[in-house]
Formats: sequence, C-alpha cells, structure tokens
Amino acid sequence: MELAYIPSPSRGVLYLGPIPLRGYAFCIIIGVFVAVWLGNKRWIARGGRAGTVADIAVWAVPFGLVGGRLYHVITDYELYFSDGRDWVDAFKVWQGGLGIWGAIALGALGAWIGARRRGIPMPAYADAVAPGIAFAQAIGRWGNWFNQELYGRPTHVPWALHITSSAEGRVPGYYHPTFLYESLWCVGVGLLVIWADRRFRMGHGRAFALYVAAYCVGRGWIEYMRVDDAHHILGLRLNDWTALIVFLLAVAYIWVSAKKRPGREAEVEPGAGDGTAAADAGGAEGTESGGSGSATGAADEKAGDAGDRDTEDSDSGPRDEAGVKDGAGSAKQG
Repeated sequence: MELAYIPSPSRGVLYLGPIPLRGYAFCIIIGVFVAVWLGNKRWIARGGRAGTVADIAVWAVPFGLVGGRLYHVITDYELYFSDGRDWVDAFKVWQGGLGIWGAIALGALGAWIGARRRGIPMPAYADAVAPGIAFAQAIGRWGNWFNQELYGRPTHVPWALHITSSAEGRVPGYYHPTFLYESLWCVGVGLLVIWADRRFRMGHGRAFALYVAAYCVGRGWIEYMRVDDAHHILGLRLNDWTALIVFLLAVAYIWVSAKKRPGREAEVEPGAGDGTAAADAGGAEGTESGGSGSATGAADEKAGDAGDRDTEDSDSGPRDEAGVKDGAGSAKQG
C-alpha cells in the first residue's frame, strides 16, 4: 500500500438538477478570468485604458477554444474518425482535448482582429497578457486531473497520481502527475515573464516570446514523460517536435526584435492619456489664472492701503503741526 499519493476525483462532473457542472470547464473558465484580470492590470500600467484587454479577449477566447480543439482533433483524428468511433465526439470539448499550440495560434488571430479594430499594436497587447496566459494554463491543467487523463509513467514517488478509472483503456495504478508538473512549470513561467519585463522593460512582443520559449522548454521534458497515445516522428512525440520548433522561432524573434526595435513602446493605446493630460492642463491653467487674479487683487489692496495712508497723512499733517505749536506755546506760557 502506498503511504502517500495524489487521489483522483471519483467523478469529474456534478449535477445541479439537470445542469452538469464539469470540473474541466470550470478550470478553463477560471483560467480565462485570471488571464483577463492580470492582463488588464498590466495594460493599464503600460498606459492603456481599463477594459481594453477584456474587449479584445471577446475575440481571442472563442478563437482560442476553436483552435485548441482543432489541433487536438487533427493530431488525434483516430479518436473520432476511426472504426467504432463517433465523429460527433469531436465537438464535445467538455470531455477534454484542447491543444495549447492551436489555442495560442488561433487565439492570437482573434486577438489581432480585436486589436486591429481598436487601433492597438498587437505586440504590446501580447506582452501585457503573456504572464496571465501562463497562469491560465496552470489552472486549466487541473481540468486533466478531474478527467483522469494525461498522466506520466508508473511511479512510486510520494506524490504519485492514483488513477482509478479504467475507461478509454486506462489502467488503474500510480503514475507521474504530469498535469501537476506542467501546472507548476506554468506558474514559474508567468513569474519569470513578470520579473524579466520589469527588469529589462521588454517591448514589441518580446515578453510574449519569452513566455512561449520558456513554456516550450518545460513542455518538452513533461511531454517526454507522458504515456498516452501520440504520433511519433523519429522516436519523438509530435508535441516534442512542435515544442522544439516553436522554441527556436520564439528565441529567434527575441533576438531579431531586440536588434531592430530595442526598448518599449512609448504608446500602447492611441489617445489613452488625452483626458488626463487635458485635465492636468486645465488645472494648471486655472491655478495660474487664480494666482494672477490673487496677485492683482493683492496689488490693488496694497495700492489702496497706500492711498489711504497718504490721505490720512495729508489730512492730519497740518492739524498735528498746529497742535504741536500750540502745545509748545502753552508750555512756554505756563
């Protein structure tokens, strides 16, 4: 008997009356909210407007879900179109099966459409949402735990994942929890991007490229541990080749971009700071006008006081002089 292990849930769906509440779907939804929330904070810090990230996400998220599903169905077509399989299952996203490569590729297309409609540079938007995407992946991987899928080789380590289901060819036992490894790796990738972006002020899409490169490194060794069926090319799983190619492309982009466009974008959203600038200008103008009026009033007040003193002096001078003479005369007479 194993003294310690990670238990699998007895089921991945709960029913609220006739409504199914699926753990896999919840993980995806929570991940999307985290990505949009963090992306919005980073976008505002870069000088953009609040809400812009969510507006563009309305385009990116549906495209990403379709892209992720397409990649999975195309690369594992035998699960849906071979003998004895029902092709309708290809549309059942809630049962699991989203390829991150397709999700990022088609999601980027959707984001580009949304950014173009707002007149926003796509690289700047990608930099803002990059760490949030990594954290969303970390949360989304727990959906595989609910579905008891995508685990690694058999093991007896204390953190082994206990698989109890025998559906879809699973063999109950203790396996490496590759879903957990990838979740933790994605958290590290998100923190790395945040640190590097603050340290080096990365711009023009380089923060996003760093996220892609760092994720590919982790996905490569985690993919190598998995035991689920996959296509192999020259002894490597298809996703290992994909990770290698995408990693090289991301590193090349960082190098070329840093040479051609160093630094960070001065403006990420046209007109985002106009209102603030106008308010500041108006306040400064009001202050200057108030200051001028106060100065003029003070000058007039001083002039009035001087005039009053002059008038008093002119009125009282002769009388005082006469009074002094009279007083002197009285003193002599006394």
